[in-house]
Amino acid sequence: MSPSVAELQAATVDHVQAVKENIKEQEAAQTAEVVDKGPSYPFYFPYFDVDEKFPVTQLFDHVDPGLRADPKKPHLLTPNVKTSNISPYLGTEVSGVQLSELSAEGRDELALFVAERKVVIFRDQDFKDIGPDRQIEFAKYFGPIQRHPTSGNVKGYPEFHVVYRDATHDRFREYTGANRANHTSWHSDVSYEKQPPGTTLFFILDQPETGGGDTLFLSQVEAYKRLSPEFQKRLEGLRAVHSAVPQAEFSRKRNGPVRREPVETEHPLVRVHPVTGEKALYVNQGFTKHIVGFRTEESEYLLKFLFDHLAKGADFQIRARYEPGTVVLWDNRLTAHSATPDYSTTFRRHAVRLTPQAEVPTEGPPQA
Repeated sequence: MSPSVAELQAATVDHVQAVKENIKEQEAAQTAEVVDKGPSYPFYFPYFDVDEKFPVTQLFDHVDPGLRADPKKPHLLTPNVKTSNISPYLGTEVSGVQLSELSAEGRDELALFVAERKVVIFRDQDFKDIGPDRQIEFAKYFGPIQRHPTSGNVKGYPEFHVVYRDATHDRFREYTGANRANHTSWHSDVSYEKQPPGTTLFFILDQPETGGGDTLFLSQVEAYKRLSPEFQKRLEGLRAVHSAVPQAEFSRKRNGPVRREPVETEHPLVRVHPVTGEKALYVNQGFTKHIVGFRTEESEYLLKFLFDHLAKGADFQIRARYEPGTVVLWDNRLTAHSATPDYSTTFRRHAVRLTPQAEVPTEGPPQA
């Protein structure tokens, strides 16, 4: 027997009520998901003090720790350590060793290993929990730590460069251009310094639950090798200007700090690594502005070719994937990298970089 009109109306009312209740439950669940409980490591929340000032950076003597290393790396790559290469040209994942427990010999070998592999990803590290003083002490082994003139640091600890992005903090997208179709931005950190960074350290604190937020790296060594011998010869001997001015202007416009007046520095277009002796391009779209001695059009044309060569070289690039306890070290002299802001800002990405400076870039032979 078919249901009556009254029964159909009652069933419809019950169904509508059930749908409404279901929608309310979903909305409540979504609201609960986006409640911001704050960063897991509030001590490292980015700190901006417009009154903080740094002195002009002075030149210093630098001897790379990798020059002292045992090539067999017995203190770093012990029998319990597992390694897996991501690419033939750069990138190795490592498990079974704690960076915080390395001896001086182990740190020497680490510097050499990072120079050889360009990017090394260490898993299951306790590094984020050993405290700021030990973290800084570890990084200083590789050189004086660069204090960033405009980025967020940690109050009382200007050695830390804090990387932070969430729903209310999206400085990266602002800096790279909010109207861009993509936000890939290849750069070598603070290459405008007279003595730019060498062995660089980056550790993750909070990351998106949905994945994403990886870092892309490329080998400037392999990028140089891909060029024809005649073109390589044309590049050698050229110098380019690396500028901190746009970075400082961006910070000033948003009432941020400029802790040291911006510098512009000439570096060789092709540099030689002091330990491995490898030649590498030393240009990046973030900071390299023009080639010394070239007309404007000539410089723009050559730099555009080099920037495109780097960006399109997927076969000498890798993607470094983060997970809890990840610490990444890379050689800033031999690589360029880009963040990938491919995650919703309802999630937080929070990390810290320590950036030891190295030698004045040279196109001459490696150190003896």
